[in-house]
Amino acid sequence: MGTRRKARVFVRVRPTSDFAHEMIRYGDDNKTINIHLKKDTRRGIVNNQQTHWSFKLDGVLHNASQDVVYETVAKDVVSQALSGYNGTIMCYGQTGAGKTYTMTGAMENYKCRGILPRTLQQVFRMIREHPTQAITVHVSYLEIYNESLFDLLSTVPYVGPSVTPLTVVENPQGVFIKGLSVHLTSQEEDAFSLLFEGETNRITASHTMNKNSSRSHSIFTIYVEAHSQTLSDEKYVTSKINLVDLAGSERLGKSGGEIALWSS
Repeated sequence: MGTRRKARVFVRVRPTSDFAHEMIRYGDDNKTINIHLKKDTRRGIVNNQQTHWSFKLDGVLHNASQDVVYETVAKDVVSQALSGYNGTIMCYGQTGAGKTYTMTGAMENYKCRGILPRTLQQVFRMIREHPTQAITVHVSYLEIYNESLFDLLSTVPYVGPSVTPLTVVENPQGVFIKGLSVHLTSQEEDAFSLLFEGETNRITASHTMNKNSSRSHSIFTIYVEAHSQTLSDEKYVTSKINLVDLAGSERLGKSGGEIALWSS
């Protein structure tokens, strides 16, 4: 268990027709990326410019399918939820690298679904596999744009608009978002309906690399609470799974994107 609780880092390489094979090489162990740049001759004969970098990772996913990505990166993290272990899966990278595709996938293509919908499926599959346990699942969907917080599920009819703005609060139990709506999902279909609702409300914009680029950070959180239905003195087990899709806003100017802020 100790080794599973450490932070792990994987690199997923987006397939392109003109991949820079002369600059980027993979190690034989499939856990190393080596980068080589040609020296800038304009700097003269005496040139101490660094041209070689080597990065050691937990895995390199090159031309990997959505199935392989989930099995490698997410499956073990999600499986520990019923044992009370919190987990976070975060996608980070430049604009157009495929972060949202990795996390959410293509909703219109079942085989191309991403980590988030696969996680929901695994959670409810685990519930069916543990009939002696009473397990409840709640979800929330938070968006962060320009240092402002938005509840992506505030448009659900029974929630209504928030009277007070969302704020980050810290207490002895940890950090949470005051005012963020949390929704009970008794079945898989309910969870997916909330996911689709939140995706509809996300801030997106078109740019030269992606016509539907997410321009904000989003955190979809699954709250799991479980206890035995047969043992009266069994303790409650609680855990959270955070699924984070970060925006590549550091390249907004280079990507030619424009954004108009709006919120639901």
